[in-house]
Formats: sequence, C-alpha cells, structure tokens
Amino acid sequence: MKKIILLVLSLSLVLSLVACSKPAQAPEPEEPGTEAEAPNESEPAEGKKHKIGILAPAVTHGWVAAVAYHAEARAKELSDQIEYKIQTSNNAEEMTSQLDDLMTWGAEAIVAFPQWVGMEVPMQKALDAGIKIVNFDIEIDLDGVYRVSGDNEDMGVQGANYIVDKVGKDATVVILEVPSSGSVSELRKKGFVEKAKEIAPDLNIITYATQFTREDGLKDFADILTKNPKIDAVYSMDDETSIGVLQAIKEAGRTDIKVVTGGGGAQEYFKMMPENEDIWIQSALYSPVMVKDAVDVALKVLNGETVEQVKIIPTTIVDRDNYKDFLDENSPY
Repeated sequence: MKKIILLVLSLSLVLSLVACSKPAQAPEPEEPGTEAEAPNESEPAEGKKHKIGILAPAVTHGWVAAVAYHAEARAKELSDQIEYKIQTSNNAEEMTSQLDDLMTWGAEAIVAFPQWVGMEVPMQKALDAGIKIVNFDIEIDLDGVYRVSGDNEDMGVQGANYIVDKVGKDATVVILEVPSSGSVSELRKKGFVEKAKEIAPDLNIITYATQFTREDGLKDFADILTKNPKIDAVYSMDDETSIGVLQAIKEAGRTDIKVVTGGGGAQEYFKMMPENEDIWIQSALYSPVMVKDAVDVALKVLNGETVEQVKIIPTTIVDRDNYKDFLDENSPY
C-alpha cells in the first residue's frame, strides 16, 4: 500500500515539474492591419507641405510693390502644397538677416529678388545648407541658383532700335542708368550701347545715374536739362523714372525731346502715352507678374521636376500704337 502511495506522489511531482517548465503560449496574432507600420523616413509624411520663403525689397515704387503682391498671390494659390513666409527689406544687410531667419524657419527653397550688391555670400551659405534658390530678375554669379527674368539686355537693344528709328542716327541721347540695381541696369545699358554702336555709331550718348523712382527721375532730370540745352531722346530704363522725366520736361517747357523710353509696365505710364503727341512715350514691358513663374520653379524643383536653370521671358514694346492692349484695371501697378 505504501508503495502505491509513493508511486502516485512521484507521478504527481513529475507532472508538476513538466507543467512549470512548459513555455508561455505566444499571443494570438492580431488581425491584419491593426498594428501601425513603421514609417518610411524616405517618404514625406502625408499632408506635408514644402516650405518656401520669399524675399523682396521694401516698396520703393509700384513695380516692386507689384512683385511682392504677385509673389504672395501665387503662394496663396499654392497653399494646398506649400507653406510660405514673405519678407521685405531695405538693404542687403536686412535681406541677409531675413534670409537667415528663413533658414531657421526651415525653408526648403527661397525665391529672392536681391536688388543690392553683396548678396552672394549669404546666398552661397543657403545653397551650402541644401536650400534651393530661385532669383527673380537679378543675376548673381553663383552655381546652382535658378533664375526667372525678363530679357534685360534685349530691353536695351529694343530701346536703341526704337530711339534711332524715331530721331535718327546722329541724335543726342541721355542714358539714365541705375548702378544700385546691379545686373538689371548693367544689362539694359549694355544692350543699348552695343546696339547703338552697331546701327548708329555717330549717336551722341550722355550717361547719368539716377534711381527707379519718379521722384529721382524728376529731380535728376531737372538738373540734366539745365546742363544740356539739346537732347533728342532719353533712354530711361524704368516707367517710374520716366514719369518723373516727363514731369521735368513739362515743367522746363522743353520741346526738343522726342522720345522717352521706360520699362516695367506701369498702368499710369501706359495712359500717358496718347496724351502727348510731341513725345513718343515707350515702355519695354517687364511685367512683375513674372515672379509667379519664380514661385512655380521653386515648387517644381522641390518636387523633383526638371526645370531650366534660367528662364528668360521675351521683351514686348508698348507705345501709343498698342497701349490699349495692355491696360488692366485690376493691376496693382
């Protein structure tokens, strides 16, 4: 009897040890799709928007105001794809500081309208950080910068053709350059001077410096008129400057000047074209709406699309013969 009891106890002990050593049962697998998959860091999170910064000069005249206006308008149109910040500055130092702010904000691309000399170093810093740069209008000698611009040099070429056609090959022409605008003035002057040498080598060219504002156009040209008793034409590079020039001519009572050119596409300037039959008022259309293309280029680059490094928009000449085709009551410029 004792042997039977001992045998039962031994069997119970063995079964107990086996039960204790049995591995824990694996949990039941969850239904497919119930566990979140690890994120793929190479793909942007759903709904992520690209960050694009916009740098423009502070408003000095209507054209610059229109650039900022159209850039922001395009950014708003693309609000389902991008976040944006737009900042305006009064000089190169302020724009440099704002560029640093946009880098800190996390801008992936910056659309810049750098009207001042000295922006090469800060822009190179942004490029080195992997930020895409799209310059509007201004040419900067840096590798990797995209640019959207009107054809500044051709504006000068067309200005020379226009003036020679209206006043002849031996006329006296005043060039109003704007050295502070960098490549814009340099290219427009280059186009004019080289074309003039080709088609009218006897043209008498006198050069003065001014600014892209009507106030400076008025003040500087009033002084120019006192120094030059005979002027046949004025190669002005900007509509705002030209508005000031025309006021100076009127106030001085001068009747010798037969052509005043311009550039940009100001509605006020267009409306002046038919008002004075004694002066051919011309503008080489250089629309601020082009900045929308610069914003588009920035987005395309960030999306990995292939785009041209430089996009040049052709020159259109506007004068009293066709100005009605370019009137736009909704234009801010």
